Amino acid sequence: MTRAQFYHNVEDPVALACELVARAHASGRLISIRAAGPEMAARIDHELWTFDPQSFVPHVRADSPLAPQTPVVIHAAAPVTWPHEDVLFNLADDLPEAFSGFRMIVEFVGRGDASRKPARARWMHYKREGVQLTAFDATTRERL
Repeated sequence: MTRAQFYHNVEDPVALACELVARAHASGRLISIRAAGPEMAARIDHELWTFDPQSFVPHVRADSPLAPQTPVVIHAAAPVTWPHEDVLFNLADDLPEAFSGFRMIVEFVGRGDASRKPARARWMHYKREGVQLTAFDATTRERL
């Protein structure tokens, strides 16, 4: 069964995603990151190299021939097929295609209505599909 975690009140989704991706990778998870476009994908790529000088998160862009063998893959657009279906970090405002194939989906909700409205729609869609939902406050890191 697919589970979804929503992080609310996120100031910088890319920074939080990098932190959570590093933790997930350290625990052996295979990760797909869905960026909101090419600029965000480039920022995620850069941040994963630089956000923590003590960590190494092996990652590639989805168009790399090494994508199937790399534990973290960054997608700038919806892929035809996902190379990993363990954990999906969704930083786009719409629903990811074939989300039900993932064990876990991590969603990010900013502080403004521009982020909250599409997140509510995703939450309601997941709920209708029987996805197990959990919400966290990104500031306090406590469950809501």
